[in-house]
Amino acid sequence: MDIPAEARERHALLAEQVEEHRFRYYVKDAPVISDADFDTLLRSLEALEEEYPQLRTPDSPTQKVAGSYETEFTSVQHRERMLSLDNAFAPEELDAWAERIAADLGGVPYHFLCELKVDGLAVNLTYEHGRLTRAATRGDGRTGEDITPNVRTIAEIPDRLTGDRVPELVEVRGEVYFPMARFEELNARLVEAGEKPFANPRNAAAGSLRQKDPRVTASRPLHMVVHGIGARRGFDIDRQSHAYELLHEWGLPTAAHFKVVDGIAAVKEYIAYYGDNRHSVEHEIDGVVVKLDEVPLQGRLGSTSRAPRWAIAWKYPPEEVNTKLVDIRVGVGRTGRVTPYAQVEPVTVAGSEVEFATLHNQDVVKAKGVLIGDTVVLRKAGDVIPEILGPVADLRDGSEREFVMPSVCPECGTALQPMKEGDVDLRCPNARACPAQLRERIYYLAGRRCLDIENFGYVAAAALTQPLEPAEPPLRDEGDLFDLTVEQLLPIKSYVLDPDSGLPKRDPATGEEKVVTFFANAKGEPKKNTLAMLENIAAARQRPLARVITGLSIRHVGPVAAEALAREFRDLDRIAAADEAELAAVEGVGPTIAASVKQWFAEEWHREIIEKWRAAGVRFTEEGSDSGPRPLQGLTVVVTGTLQAYTRDGAKEALTTAGAKVTGSVSKKTDFVVVGDNPGSKYDKAVQLKVPVLDEAGFDVLLTRGADAAREAAVDTSA
Repeated sequence: MDIPAEARERHALLAEQVEEHRFRYYVKDAPVISDADFDTLLRSLEALEEEYPQLRTPDSPTQKVAGSYETEFTSVQHRERMLSLDNAFAPEELDAWAERIAADLGGVPYHFLCELKVDGLAVNLTYEHGRLTRAATRGDGRTGEDITPNVRTIAEIPDRLTGDRVPELVEVRGEVYFPMARFEELNARLVEAGEKPFANPRNAAAGSLRQKDPRVTASRPLHMVVHGIGARRGFDIDRQSHAYELLHEWGLPTAAHFKVVDGIAAVKEYIAYYGDNRHSVEHEIDGVVVKLDEVPLQGRLGSTSRAPRWAIAWKYPPEEVNTKLVDIRVGVGRTGRVTPYAQVEPVTVAGSEVEFATLHNQDVVKAKGVLIGDTVVLRKAGDVIPEILGPVADLRDGSEREFVMPSVCPECGTALQPMKEGDVDLRCPNARACPAQLRERIYYLAGRRCLDIENFGYVAAAALTQPLEPAEPPLRDEGDLFDLTVEQLLPIKSYVLDPDSGLPKRDPATGEEKVVTFFANAKGEPKKNTLAMLENIAAARQRPLARVITGLSIRHVGPVAAEALAREFRDLDRIAAADEAELAAVEGVGPTIAASVKQWFAEEWHREIIEKWRAAGVRFTEEGSDSGPRPLQGLTVVVTGTLQAYTRDGAKEALTTAGAKVTGSVSKKTDFVVVGDNPGSKYDKAVQLKVPVLDEAGFDVLLTRGADAAREAAVDTSA
């Protein structure tokens, strides 16, 4: 089916917005929209992909697990991927999920397990032969950050498992949280010591685990609730609830409030009870997780690329407060999008102090009917991110005024315009010279997703692009990054900008805007962090090609698309030279991204950045450019059911490494279907279409001896 250009453009815009907001939430810890508004964006994207399935590429945000948190610790791979959860906000959505479960299981008896959704930091514990060998954050689901020394300071987490049934290997999943009862006490200590207090208990838990010194973590009253098992060897489980019994036997802190029920009516009773008593438990919660209790049936239902089909998260209604709308300002992002945001009188809602809230665009401001000076209703959807619902009009006294969207960029004075006709969002087209866009791009470039330059945060990015002194900034564009010298840095004076608003922070004692000599100490000598930053910049010349591509801020090109391009072309010059059709043909790229890549390289000043980096010694080729053997190149394979020797992700990775394409549905173009226990309807489809079916032994043949031998080893499905 042909996809209208409008649909492609709408998809590209939604994907960009979802990626940007995920980045602000998980990496910058500076979200600008509410959970509810983010879910609306994501659902709009999902609906568009349902209508036009060709748009559902591996690079789409709907196919990726969110949650790559920023830390300073070593990256480690999870043995089995940690998935996200789909959400339900209305009873009809919960009913629809339950009906899909019933239909897919076709009359097989089953139960639901209900548990509280803890508002903490997801952690994966790995035990080998009963000993804790690693603890890691969830990260992006595949790769997390090693926090083992800090987790070992949490009293409830055993260094060795107890009991008679200790397994060879087990990954234990759970949430680390900071109890509300101790939260105010911690913040009081921090304020007294002149340190920044945490916004809420979840941030306190995350911040406590991200301490380089484990003694700091040990001083914090962290707790953990475990709620699942990942990779495992040496034991089997038949029900999730039995797994909790086993986890408890091993000495792990299992959930105290879970309940196994027979049907959706009982699920709703559980949800209703804790909706009325959500503040009666020892930790903050933002919903209820409902899971299929029978583990073999979980394997039969499987997962999408980001979430299991056998579980769903019910999100409780948000909490609301009234506050004064002090002003409506606008911010400029790295792609030039100019976004209004609300500045409100600081107010505490759902345990957090809120001063800013998103307003998306000028049409949203008008639709909400809010005036500057209004008393407004502020909501924290999902108890996490603030939004303005609307004004309390009866309290108006005539002093309020309408917001007028600026016609020029607040930072560079360029006339704002939509990217294309019909766009609601306005953008600053001055990508090269707009200081706000450059500041945001430089900050992104130095971040964890890109060049990962330590000691190079938002204040450094602002100082290097918008100094008060000297008049000429050291960074006129990204190309100057690797030529920075300590002599350039020492005289710089700059404002301390707030990453949320882009405005100068004020000294609480004097009320004056903070100005710092950021890179030099009082003697005019380089600070320790300054020298470390320069060393880290030099080391960043050798970052993998995919990170370099991501850091170019090419529209629509996030880490996944960058990985696909790096894997296929293995050389930045080859990417620049490729035509649009060659780029679009890459798995996970497609025409929208391909067009964006070509447009980026068509700009002369972009090519100048590349040449500056080349002269500075930045690596533009992927290591191992002579790719290894790919014996399954051109084959399309479907994996279904539960395998014994492989996780689902492990099987897919083995296939893609060998060159095969792994898809989620069976068609006449499918070459093989690999089946494990409880394979479900995909096996039936393979038999119907006479696609070769491989059991686990046949799968090993495919990987080790190739397609011809695998066809000989295929299961006989003729009976």
